[in-house]
Amino acid sequence: MKLHPHLWQIGVLLLCATAFTSALVYSQEQADTPTTKVFMQVKLVHAQEVLEGLVTEDYDMIAKSANQLALLSQDAQWHVLQTPEYTRRSEEFRREIDLLTEAAREKNLDRATLAYVKVTFHCVDCHKYVRKSP
Repeated sequence: MKLHPHLWQIGVLLLCATAFTSALVYSQEQADTPTTKVFMQVKLVHAQEVLEGLVTEDYDMIAKSANQLALLSQDAQWHVLQTPEYTRRSEEFRREIDLLTEAAREKNLDRATLAYVKVTFHCVDCHKYVRKSP
């Protein structure tokens, strides 16, 4: 039986999406205000739209949703900690989002998929960092 060449990518994306969703849900449960919960939900919606764009090869959707995530990362609500480490992590996230956007504009599914995996990794890792912070 021959598998579609992008089947492994879809599996990785689904795994990453599950991890990302779990991290966001946990963070939402830990949120202090309704505003923070809404902000987290908006981030999740855009991340899911990126995944949908990857699976359907809708490069405009990928670029648009990645751009929305980049804009959210500049919002005051994004900056839940005022530490150099948190700032560094946010900058890493933005760099990966830029690579994702670039790959989408170039219609390069493999690069976009890899960038999405890296973005998801940074999200989960940063959420772990925030939860461990005093």
